[in-house]
Order: sequence, then C-alpha cells, then structure tokens
Amino acid sequence: MESRPLRYFVAVAEELNFARAAERLGISPPPLSRAIRALEGEVGAVLFERTTHSVALTPAGTVLLAEARPALDALEAAGRRARRAADASPKLVLAMKADGDGDLLEPMLARYAAEPGAMPVRIRLCGWQEQPDLLRRGEVDVALVHEPFDRAGLDAETLIAEPRVAALAAAHPLAAEESLTLADLGLRAEEVDRYIQEHRHAGRDLAQLLTLVTLECRTPLLPRSVAARYPRPGVVFRPVVDAPPSVLAVAWPERSRSTAVAALVRAASAVARTGVGSRDADHVRIPETGIDGWRDPD
Repeated sequence: MESRPLRYFVAVAEELNFARAAERLGISPPPLSRAIRALEGEVGAVLFERTTHSVALTPAGTVLLAEARPALDALEAAGRRARRAADASPKLVLAMKADGDGDLLEPMLARYAAEPGAMPVRIRLCGWQEQPDLLRRGEVDVALVHEPFDRAGLDAETLIAEPRVAALAAAHPLAAEESLTLADLGLRAEEVDRYIQEHRHAGRDLAQLLTLVTLECRTPLLPRSVAARYPRPGVVFRPVVDAPPSVLAVAWPERSRSTAVAALVRAASAVARTGVGSRDADHVRIPETGIDGWRDPD
C-alpha cells in the first residue's frame, strides 16, 4: 500500500467532504474519487458511505483511519531522521524542559562524551510534555521527560524519583509550617497529576509561575531540585511529605537502532544510579535494570 492514497484517504476522512479534501490536497475532486475507489479495491472494503449530501466513514474506514495516521507520521519521522543523519555534521538531539533534568544533564553529557564514537549533542528546549511528540515526529533522538507521559511508539527508562515541594507566597498561612501534607493543600493522591497539569499551564515558564505564586497565592507542586535553583524573594518552598514523587525518565523511539542513542541512554542510566551531579541527597536512585526495550543494532 502506497503512502499517497493513504494521505488522500486521511484528508477525506478528516474533512468528510471530497471537494474540501481535494482543495486541501491541491488536486481536483475526480482524481481524488478515483484514488479512493482504487484504495477501497486494494483494501477489499468500502471505506466511505457516500450520498449526494454527506460522506461518512464505514467501520472499515474508521479502523483504517486509526492505523493510517500513525503510519504516515512514522514515514515522515523516518524521513526527518534520514535527512538529519545525512547532515555533513550530524548531531544527537536531546529534548528537555528547561530545568527539567533533575541535575543529571551535565554529568550525563560528560559521561556520554567519553563513549567511543560519541556524537556532538544539541539540546532542544521545549515546553511541558512536548518531548514525546518531538520523538515520534523524528525531530529529536532522545528526551528527558517527567512522568506521566504518552509512551505510544516510545521506549523509556526511569532515571530518578525525587520529593515534591509546594511553592507558597511568603504571606500564605501555610508558609509558617515546616512541612505540609496533601490534605493541607486540599488534595487527594489521585488528584495530584491533574493539579500539577493545571499549574503547568498557568504560565509559559517557571519564572512566570513563581510570579503567579506571589500575585495569586497559587501553590504549585515542584520537584525539589527545580525549586532549589529558583530562590525567589516572596516565595518559600515547603516539602509535601505524602505527595507522590516526581519521576524523571529518558525516552527514545522504540524502533531506534542508533548506537549513539544507546550510548546516551546508558550514560543517563549510569549517572542516575550513582547519583553523580545530584544536588538532592533524597533523590531515590533507580536500581540497575538494563535499558528496557532497547534493540542493539544487527
């Protein structure tokens, strides 16, 4: 099955209108209709119910749409990776959120640089939870990302888990306490992920979020290593003793066969196990388990 008819099919399935899909694709409706008929013949099933007034997916079309989108995304990602590999000065691209490395980045890169055949590493800073999509699109090779995240099409290795602290305005009533519980913040354990996501979207970056702490009395939960980097007048950080830990993982495409990616993942795991570079003695070290899902090149 070729990619072009699949792209045509996805356009019609998303528009549910042949004229709009043809305009989107830059072709005229008759060849689009012929291409869809040919695809239905190849698949051996009707993909669309057509009337003079409407177009709807059949059950077979619904299944094909769910399969076609990731297949086309994978083709585009493969092309991006191939183009980057053909660069005169190829680099390994590592995606991460600024200050989202759990203090592992510098020792991890130093350890990787000592590996035979290590490539130059370019850091791509990104927003909250953008790393998985960047990996799937082939724009980056490996990522440091906090749990939970969408692992579809990815392999990952847990690196560290560290305690969470609440950021409070100095005038907040809870700022006088030495430590807090989730109940103090009006939270249950099952609500923590949602609560963190809500606060992540309150500002473009941590500096903005901490400004909102002082202006709006927000109380975001942060990894302790991140909070330690941002002492700020008017903001205090208090440990939340029963909050689930902040878990950092290294992730890469599940079909990657790059020896450079394998070496960087090994370096990240080794640094996390030994605790080199950690500022926080209460990081939880993850025991050595190997790199789950890694496939050594043939």
